[in-house]
Amino acid sequence: MITATSADLTSEQALYYKKTIQRFPDEAIYVYSFKENCMLYADGWEAILGYRDDEINMLTIVTITSPEYAPFSGELNDKALKFILSKSKQLELYSFMIEIKKIHKNGNPIPIIVKVGVLNSENGQVTEIIGRNQINHSIRLGNVMRYAAYGPDKSELEEELNKELFRYYAISDKEKEALALVAKGYAFKEIAYSLNVSQSAIEKRILPMYKRFNVKSLAHLITFAYENHILP
Repeated sequence: MITATSADLTSEQALYYKKTIQRFPDEAIYVYSFKENCMLYADGWEAILGYRDDEINMLTIVTITSPEYAPFSGELNDKALKFILSKSKQLELYSFMIEIKKIHKNGNPIPIIVKVGVLNSENGQVTEIIGRNQINHSIRLGNVMRYAAYGPDKSELEEELNKELFRYYAISDKEKEALALVAKGYAFKEIAYSLNVSQSAIEKRILPMYKRFNVKSLAHLITFAYENHILP
């Protein structure tokens, strides 16, 4: 559940995060509490998306996603957080990333890399998440949504997301890694050896893309990947 409650930036907690959380250039940060159902901290939003830190809230962050990315982004956030919330150990090691467009307050689309992770937990339950939204003008966004998952059960999380989000044009970081090696001319067996996984694991990453992207061959898949900016 998310709310439209902005952070009280004068609170002791917000001032603590101001001192302890490093923010990088062209980046906006938020900390959201599931315990209190509100934003606890926000910093850098006016510089990258035109919203004051004291007015930004989770509902705004969701609704300013560009329309063509909004359904996928919303579902990815929902599925990934549900997966993380189902875990009870090493929670602070879990996070996920997505490349999308956000709409600036002035109406301009901005390419953003969003990273969401667990900041704090209590008694095996997630209490706070941290979101980092960074402008990256070097990424070329096409029709395919790109995302990645991180954590102790990274493979399980990515497999769950792939299954749930199959109807979208989407590709995980792990799939992209294998596809990049295919594009360089490596055989599945060589890719498996390079990534220290089985050949069947590589097949499971590559072959489902035929149906997802409606391609007929490996050459067609590689061409599709270049045309849609999946590969540089």
